[in-house]
Amino acid sequence: MPKETVRSRLLRAAEELTHVNGAGNMSLDAVAARAGVSKGGLLYHFPTKAKLLEALVERFIEQFEAELAARIGTGSSQSGNVGAAVVEMFVQERSFGRPPPSGLLAALAENPEFIEPIRKQHTALLERIQSSARDRTDATIAYLALQGIRSNALFDFQHLPETIFDDVVARLRQMVRD
Repeated sequence: MPKETVRSRLLRAAEELTHVNGAGNMSLDAVAARAGVSKGGLLYHFPTKAKLLEALVERFIEQFEAELAARIGTGSSQSGNVGAAVVEMFVQERSFGRPPPSGLLAALAENPEFIEPIRKQHTALLERIQSSARDRTDATIAYLALQGIRSNALFDFQHLPETIFDDVVARLRQMVRD
């Protein structure tokens, strides 16, 4: 396994800090310290907090797209059952206890324009889900349900009991199957 780059360590540290301390409480000093890098080293890669947050948004999108492509198995997220892959990604994310992407909130708090690449990615994702689906309406409902559950987790609104979550996932799987 290749050694993690300084840039990657900084981004991981920023993600961890936003999850632990909240979206608005991330400082460059704290990111540098958590990554084990001097502040000068951080500034070399990210001259401003805005650049760091912009990179967090880009990283989130890149990681999502890479995982989706791997799940579909073709190396391209344009074919296969995209809706089924997204449901399974969500289930795995939850079963591994992955925290919600709070780094995105930090980025949006810093600069609301950072929503645009996320909006474009979600629009394209929904189009891919719909175009690969047997039933476009069911696929859209499944996508919206996943986004709602994910938003609830991100904002810590409510937690579904496992039995209800399992029932919801079973229904979502039915909705997006081939």
